[in-house]
Amino acid sequence: MNKLELIATLKNEADISKAEAAEVVQIFFDSMTEALAKGERVEIRGLCSFFIKEYKSYTGRNPKTGEKVLIQPKKLPFFKCGKELKERVDYREKTDPA
Repeated sequence: MNKLELIATLKNEADISKAEAAEVVQIFFDSMTEALAKGERVEIRGLCSFFIKEYKSYTGRNPKTGEKVLIQPKKLPFFKCGKELKERVDYREKTDPA
């Protein structure tokens, strides 16, 4: 499912206009992004959580030239699946004939 499919599903399920559904989805994503940018954890009970992992700088190698390169410290978002989501996906996999 992509963003447009999510908007279409929200539009149909909530019986709202496409513009309203798009706005809700955008507010949701913007709020999550803002929280992660502040270093906050985002948790959606039963579904998932997002958190930031911090990496220190280290010396790497350029794969083409083999020369040493200093990799700057960075922060990356990570996704952790919730128990309920794991169970639903696993159950569906076992019951799907495909």
